[in-house]
Amino acid sequence: MKDLWNLLFITLHLLGAVTSQVNPGVCRYPLGMSGGQIQDEDISASSQWSESTAARYGRLDFEEGDGAWCPEITVEPDNLNEFLQIDLRSLHFITLVGTQGRHAGGIGNEFAQMYKIKYSRDGSRWISWRNRQGKQVIDGNRNTYDIVLKDLEPPIIARFVRFMPVTDHSMNVCMRVELYGCEWLDGLVSYNAPAGEQMNLPGFPVYLNDSVYDGAITYSMTEGLGQLTDGMCGLDDFTHSHVYNVWPGYDYVGWSNNSFPGGYVEIMFEFDRTRNFTTMKVHCNNMFSRHVKAFRQVTCYFRSDLDWETTPLRFSPVVDEKNPSVRFVTVNLANQMASAIKCQFYFSDAWMLFSEITFQSDTAMYNTTLAPPKPRLPTNVQPEDDPTHKVDDSNTRILIGCLVAIIFILVAIIIIILWRQVWQKMLEKATRRMLDDELTVSLSIQSETFAYNHTHNQSGTTNEQESNSTYERIFPLGPDYQEPSRLICKLPEFAHNSEEPANTSTATSKSTTAPVVQDGVPHYAEADIVNLQGVTGSNTYAVPAVTMDLLSGKDVAIEEFPRKLLAFKEKLGEGQFGEVHLCEAEGMQEFMNKEFVFDIPEDQPVLVAVKMLRSDADKNARNDFLKEIKIMSRLKDPNIIRLLAVCIYSDPLCMITEYMENGDLNQFLSRHEPEGQLALLSNAPTVSYNNLCYMANQIASGMKYLSFLNFVHRDLATRNCLVGKNYTIKIADFGMSRNLYSGDYYRIQGRAVLPIRWMSWESILLGKFTTASDVWAFGVTLWEILTFCKEQPYSQLTDEQVIENTGEFFRDQKRQIYLPQPMLCPDSLYKLMLGCWRRNTKERPSFQEIHRALLERPS
Repeated sequence: MKDLWNLLFITLHLLGAVTSQVNPGVCRYPLGMSGGQIQDEDISASSQWSESTAARYGRLDFEEGDGAWCPEITVEPDNLNEFLQIDLRSLHFITLVGTQGRHAGGIGNEFAQMYKIKYSRDGSRWISWRNRQGKQVIDGNRNTYDIVLKDLEPPIIARFVRFMPVTDHSMNVCMRVELYGCEWLDGLVSYNAPAGEQMNLPGFPVYLNDSVYDGAITYSMTEGLGQLTDGMCGLDDFTHSHVYNVWPGYDYVGWSNNSFPGGYVEIMFEFDRTRNFTTMKVHCNNMFSRHVKAFRQVTCYFRSDLDWETTPLRFSPVVDEKNPSVRFVTVNLANQMASAIKCQFYFSDAWMLFSEITFQSDTAMYNTTLAPPKPRLPTNVQPEDDPTHKVDDSNTRILIGCLVAIIFILVAIIIIILWRQVWQKMLEKATRRMLDDELTVSLSIQSETFAYNHTHNQSGTTNEQESNSTYERIFPLGPDYQEPSRLICKLPEFAHNSEEPANTSTATSKSTTAPVVQDGVPHYAEADIVNLQGVTGSNTYAVPAVTMDLLSGKDVAIEEFPRKLLAFKEKLGEGQFGEVHLCEAEGMQEFMNKEFVFDIPEDQPVLVAVKMLRSDADKNARNDFLKEIKIMSRLKDPNIIRLLAVCIYSDPLCMITEYMENGDLNQFLSRHEPEGQLALLSNAPTVSYNNLCYMANQIASGMKYLSFLNFVHRDLATRNCLVGKNYTIKIADFGMSRNLYSGDYYRIQGRAVLPIRWMSWESILLGKFTTASDVWAFGVTLWEILTFCKEQPYSQLTDEQVIENTGEFFRDQKRQIYLPQPMLCPDSLYKLMLGCWRRNTKERPSFQEIHRALLERPS
């Protein structure tokens, strides 16, 4: 179905003979250094060390010659004269660059640790690339062979690109490079416009300047391109932006009516050659509550040779005063021939804001400056029959007729398919009603926990609940999707073992069976869980059968704490069976064993979290609460929240655990900014990259401890990590109970809640919670940390689309969507994240490997 729509779109595209707006998220194709499409004669350099290190050997992932381009002399810190230059032959929209050092089969040891980029559209005027924060230097390679990819934010539009190695000391450098992007079909080489202005809103200014414009900027902008051509459309609320750490209004260029006596803003567009223009699309803000509206009229003049045509084209869009959403206003340019267009945009209100302007055109077939000499005409052909001036109308009619016939055929096929889908949905509704019981979530009726549970019967045996049932209404019953129970049959590497292995502990009569561990496969614990209902709706750790012998061992002494010494400060959250409170405990030091050391004087109260069971909780919930105390008492790791004391001699039952003074990691990071110039300007508190990695390393250490015990957390996220002094981290489980994070959980039938944006595909589709699924969640948690928790994972997707994306992981047809690489994240850490999100659980790293990788990361 999707392919048919694409074909229809292509057909209409050909019929209309126009080109579409560039999309930076899709425009990421290698432009030909590694593939060979860029010819040797189009690659040049300032110098070369030898013929075998000439510019033509600077191709990414190639080992010809001596393995790379190397300049003739050692690069000095203050010498930026050495460069590798690429001629793309035409304008391209470049979004990504890749670099590599000289490997030469293991004998090379030269690479560029840093570099700058210069680019040109005409070969004469060169522009230094800067990122959105104004930084020119790009971090390069750390060894000779690994490929390092860097997004260009903002992207550039250029024909010529230069890579210029940069060093902080004298050194030999060599480079192999690649450019990624697509052809710039708009043909626009510059726009000239008045400089954007500042809007003063109550409490804060909004800067509507073109901050990435690469031309000259004084009172006007000349001979450059910028935010109107960067492929990024602004939001409905122009005070917000797609880009982190920028000022309000960043995505827009805007002007005030008061600054223009004529009531219009004039923008001139210069193109690479004469073109046949069909439309112009202008992305406008229409937030009329802020006195911003789309233009009410545009008047365009066209220049095909040297002079401007005197008769302009006028266009008036429909004024919309009801819908404040942004929109593309499409201006019909009526197939005008021009190499430059000058448009006057008239104000509808006090302000006019644009974020993108694109043109649809065909290269002019009558371009006399570029056309070859006319062929000599045969004597029997009159000048009016000159084929360079007249198109064969019969061929055109045949082509149009064929295209129209194809369109009718496609429309008929689409109608048939849509009818079949409607009929299938009607059948599905009936099927769902019949299979309602079968599609019920296999979760405990009493709680909102999302683990697979085992209920204990009175005879001491266990009756396992259906482990493979479907999550109702999460996954559609369509032809592309199947019930997880059927999926498991088709996925032997992910299926539960059908054989029942022997019990691991004869001392525990109620022990369930442990998973089989294959030779050479990391020991990931299956969450065959004892029926524990946590106070907040989910017990932190899924306790597998292999560790059930802990519950039958000798009890760890936990002191009874006097309730009168607890001073309640704040309710952190609540669940079906109880509440979690933040308290101050006086004299807690006296009740602790000697192995636990508080960093607080004895005369000061200790900040603690108190899990309190409701007094009306039933017998099962009370038993589970006591079992949870037993398990928590045995967890002793510096990066896991510790159980300090209990109150179980009277109701309500309480367990008292550590709490950290800086709260949870999500809120802590969202109040901070990365170190840099913007943080200095805003006077915001900062956290260094090294400290971010230090915190991530502690989380990995705590999870390594849990995985050693074969405990599965099932809800690892920054909201469930607490922050103490000096960036100390301890893993907890309060996130689900807090209303603050209710948006992080997806509710099923009003009974179960799942943190689907942190969950592995097999947890959502197959209900499998293992250490491998915790590893997946760690990758998402690491992503949160490196983005300073400024947005929710997959924020651009709805909950349903997130679940749909897990189906793409299952099908593994390379269409799954991954979380993007954060700006602060080096390639090595992003590679670690991608490893955590591998489809096959056996290919994901263990927490021991993750912990080691974070310890050994380059500083």
